[in-house]
Amino acid sequence: MVQEQLVARGIKDPRVLKAMGKVSRHLFVEEALADRAYDDGPLPIGEKQTISQPYMVGLMTEALELGGDERVLEVGTGSGYQTAVLAELSLNVFSIEKVRSLAVRARALLDELGYYNVAIHVGDGTLGCSDHAPFDAILVTAGSPGLPQPLVDQLSVGGRLVIPLGDEQSQVLKRVRRTASGLEEEHLGECRFVKLWGKYGWPD
Repeated sequence: MVQEQLVARGIKDPRVLKAMGKVSRHLFVEEALADRAYDDGPLPIGEKQTISQPYMVGLMTEALELGGDERVLEVGTGSGYQTAVLAELSLNVFSIEKVRSLAVRARALLDELGYYNVAIHVGDGTLGCSDHAPFDAILVTAGSPGLPQPLVDQLSVGGRLVIPLGDEQSQVLKRVRRTASGLEEEHLGECRFVKLWGKYGWPD
């Protein structure tokens, strides 16, 4: 997976490649789908949610430019796979999941794997996690119709926010960097994610 889907498609950060080689993706999917865990595509995890394509996980993680000492906010815990990758690469991860059953399942698995630098909250991820802000990096794992203002507000100066923006069918992956003079946006490519539900995303 790492060589054929990540390195071959331009993912270069050695820390990202090492983390994705270490985190066992098959543990985060249903047992019946375990033989497809390393395929080049997303897989269903229940509750109309998915575990993202490995390449997309690599691309989004690399775009955060993590050095190891960051406080990271993840919006959309899902299976916990992306969470585990972030935990390998940063100091602390605060992850928000709207669906309680997914949050409980992810927490149990992350505990079993020893990822104790992760805190999972159940709630509206578009509101962020102001109690623990500011964040050095924020990753949104669902498509949003616009940039949620609370997430921008909770980003530290110099921080990076990676988010899919667009309509229900397709989005553009954006990296938003907060500088002392404002926001800088970069286009990272086309993508397609499940909807980001919440006050500053899609209405429930």
